[in-house]
Amino acid sequence: MKPYKLKVLPEPRLKFAYNQKLTDPRDGLTLYGPCDKSRANNFSVGIIGTLDGMKIFKGWMNTIQKPVSHPKSDIAKPFFPGFEEVYGIQFDNQNYVELNIDPSTLQLLFRYTDDHVRIANIVDLYVDELIRYKQEVEIPVSLWFVIIPDMVYQLCRPMSKVPKTQNSLSVGIKDIHTRLNEGLFEDESLKRMRLAYNYEKDFHDQLKIKLLSHGILTQVIREGTISKKEPQIKNGKIKEEPNFETDIAWSLTTSIYYKATGLPPWKLADIRDGVCYIGLVFKNDDRQQDRKIACCAAQMFLDSGDGQVFKGAVGPWYNPETKEHHLSKASAKDLLSKALSAYKASNNSVPREIFIHGRTFFNDEEWGGFQEAVGDAKSVIGIRITHEHTFKLFRESKFPVMRGTVYAKDHRSAYLWTKGFIPRLQTVVGLETPNPIQIQIMRGETNIFTVCRDVLALTKLNYNTCKFADGVPVTLKFADTIGEILTAGPHENLKVLPFKYYI
Repeated sequence: MKPYKLKVLPEPRLKFAYNQKLTDPRDGLTLYGPCDKSRANNFSVGIIGTLDGMKIFKGWMNTIQKPVSHPKSDIAKPFFPGFEEVYGIQFDNQNYVELNIDPSTLQLLFRYTDDHVRIANIVDLYVDELIRYKQEVEIPVSLWFVIIPDMVYQLCRPMSKVPKTQNSLSVGIKDIHTRLNEGLFEDESLKRMRLAYNYEKDFHDQLKIKLLSHGILTQVIREGTISKKEPQIKNGKIKEEPNFETDIAWSLTTSIYYKATGLPPWKLADIRDGVCYIGLVFKNDDRQQDRKIACCAAQMFLDSGDGQVFKGAVGPWYNPETKEHHLSKASAKDLLSKALSAYKASNNSVPREIFIHGRTFFNDEEWGGFQEAVGDAKSVIGIRITHEHTFKLFRESKFPVMRGTVYAKDHRSAYLWTKGFIPRLQTVVGLETPNPIQIQIMRGETNIFTVCRDVLALTKLNYNTCKFADGVPVTLKFADTIGEILTAGPHENLKVLPFKYYI
């Protein structure tokens, strides 16, 4: 292949009901519905939140049963036809399982100045109720909507602080030794307080990690997101601005359908059969004194769009000098073996091609482990995908470079523009000049344009939202999110769970 070859790839198509194929998921869902809608059954849902929060949620659900339009006509923001019209499922908006959170208890916990104790106690308000319901009540719930006040969002994040006032409560353990070591005469309240320091200071991640071992599926929603108006902080003052309800309706309902039914709302139409895509996840564990200690996991995505997460071993995978993560041979073999076993269980066969996506180079030791896991009969290819911020490409027109443009440097390296001008939307997403991602074939042999086509297609498999495409493939899109959850707290003997439990 000649170097410096420039071409534009066709926009990947998605498959919907009746085997119909379109490029925009909103077009396909509007015209035809989800690809497997004949398999979808009505599902049971539950709500946990304050009475005000549950009222807001029910009002929003009533709104999306009917068509929702954008305030201004915009081809990039199509109208939402209504939940049953889109997904073909009746949603009983009067028949919820409801768990009430006492707002006065929340107000008390908001006054705690210790971040760990405040966030852990607020999370446990929700977690304890959800676990109790699963253990004591026989009526199963497919999906729980966790409706949180905006104040929970503001005060339960890593950088959140409660200013010390006359009303603030100094609750916590200041002594590091006491935090780490159990006392001889420790009561239950002190033990619970000490355990709070084992978790990261983030409501979402802590909620997810505490519920993973119980197999409880959740959708966390802020009250402000589904209110008629969204609170915005400007110049230190809270102002309310109208929500873009169509965007919210499309994104939340897509996530609800995917999580509650277990079915993908769309699939890739032209992906090759027998291909398995695996994204490597690494996250440094900040709770450890050794900076090299990191958690690893793998996200596996099939040609059907299904995804699973496999937790690997915690170990010294991070090199502070190179700022890269690398597995040992044994850990690499174990991690990939788990993914391939799950693939075989789902497909009654092994994949013909395995693409491993990562952000760092693959060294000889870890690659040897991957090769041992797959054996000699299968093709395994290592792909490095990174963001590129210095290389730019401009067009002699008023529109920027088109999405899908590929600039191949050689037969193993290329720049791919996953963002750019989209003819279907007649616009470019974002205001800045689109930056490409750099794709490098680090291990194995394949065609660089085949890799770019696959990566471009994988930018359209994010079922946690409903938009034309993302800027990165789904194999790496949620790598940081999954890593944050896996390092948010203790999680011994965590079983393999579908991808939807993490998002």
